[in-house]
Amino acid sequence: MNKDLAEFAGDSLDSIWSLEMLLALYQEPARIWSAEELKSELRSSQLVVSRSIGNLLASCLIVAEAEGLVRYGPASTDLDHLVRQLVEAYRIKPAAVRRLIVRSSSDRLRSFSNAFKISKD
Repeated sequence: MNKDLAEFAGDSLDSIWSLEMLLALYQEPARIWSAEELKSELRSSQLVVSRSIGNLLASCLIVAEAEGLVRYGPASTDLDHLVRQLVEAYRIKPAAVRRLIVRSSSDRLRSFSNAFKISKD
């Protein structure tokens, strides 16, 4: 996996659930999904689906439609190209992609918690 793709995955996806949702939306780009449909498709909870939708919207990878519906829709062709590369990388080496996302998520959490440490000066 190249550096740009690894950076994109680490920065854009906060969890494996977000990855799985992105993959589902990518597979049917013309389909408009409700949160309930995504919950069923991913066999997940409403909380996980809501958080993943929020993450993917913030990363400009999906589009919000009327009444809480969403669809695949990267904000640029560059993002679409990165998603396509991610899909291919996941097809070839799913464990490597998962590790990257989990590691990036852990790094963000560690950085956040370190911000609250009191240093001895």
